[in-house]
Parts: sequence; C-alpha cells; structure tokens
Amino acid sequence: MADQQPILYSFRRCPFAMRARMAIAISETPVRLREIILRDKPEEMLAASPKGTVPVVVAGDKVIDESLTVMHWALAQNDPEDWLGGNDAALIEEADGPFKHHLDRYKYSTRYDDADKAEHRTEGMKFLKKLDEKLVGQPYLNGDKRTLADIAIFPFVRQFRIADPDWFDAVPIANVQRWLNGLMTSDLFQSVMKKYPLWKETGEEFLFQ
Repeated sequence: MADQQPILYSFRRCPFAMRARMAIAISETPVRLREIILRDKPEEMLAASPKGTVPVVVAGDKVIDESLTVMHWALAQNDPEDWLGGNDAALIEEADGPFKHHLDRYKYSTRYDDADKAEHRTEGMKFLKKLDEKLVGQPYLNGDKRTLADIAIFPFVRQFRIADPDWFDAVPIANVQRWLNGLMTSDLFQSVMKKYPLWKETGEEFLFQ
C-alpha cells in the first residue's frame, strides 16, 4: 500500500539528493517524496535524522541519511544497468572530500573566511583534469555505460560549472564537458529534477520511482 512505502525527504537542488533520486529512479524503487527546503526543515525529518541534511529515507524503523547509502539501498533492490559494477569508491571519495571542499569555497567563497575563490577553482580543476583523463576514448568514467561513479560525481561537477558557466565551457576539458552535458540532458536526470510543492506547506506527498 502507498502509505507503507518508504518516505524520501529531498531538496531538488541539493547534489546529494540528486544522486540519491537518480538511483531510486533507475531502480524503480517506489518512495513517497516529501520536498523540503533547507532553511525551513520539517520537524518530522529532524526527528528521524537530527543532522538535518538531505536525502533522508525512512523505511519503517530504518532511517538512511547518507546519499551514497541511499543509492546502495535502492540499487540493492534492483540494479538494471549494473551501476554497482562501476563503484569506483576511491574516486567518489575524492569527489566527496577534497573536490567538494574546493567546490564550496569556489562557488560560495563569501561564506568562508579568507577563502580565495581563484585558488579553490584552481585546486578543483585538478580533479576535473583527472576525470578528463579517465574519459579519454570512452563516454563514461568506467567505460561504455554509466555507473555509480558517474551518477555519484556528476552533480558536483555540475555545481562547479554553475559557478561560472562561460569559464567552465571554455577551459580545455572537452571530455568532462561532453560527459557532463550528456548526463545533464539525459532523460533520467531531467525526470528527477521535476519541481514539487513543499511538503511542509501543502502536506502533499508524491509517488516517486
């Protein structure tokens, strides 16, 4: 029954939530989506996961509040494209760690004391060049098919581009640009970026799969 399906708390523009939604969508795992906004978090979400970040899946007594864990949870139920076969854990860790550190200080430099925007852009580019080398002669990070590594990493590369699209599109990382554009324009990504009204304001849940 619908009211027994897991709940997904999500924020449309959060890259962590994006990658979780893509895994849920490709696995066709039905969840009840509750769209939230981070500056006004629902008490129900905070009661389930006090750290207050998205995504959060509440499946009965189980709470999953790490995006990669949500991805693995969904794909363990159904993995039609064998995403788990391309689980480059070290590359994903580098994206989530050092690259995300520089991304935040490049894109949101005014939020950090003494953050040098140009310096962090330069440091972030080192990771993008690494991706560019991996993409030589192949459309995705692990070969001919998209896998977990692509989906886990690309929302953050997208954020890096958003900080200055003209600059990003002009730098010599043609493989990354092609890869990013392909993922951004994919039917899968477009489907998970649909806008929903805020659950806290409307009480409306939406079947998402």
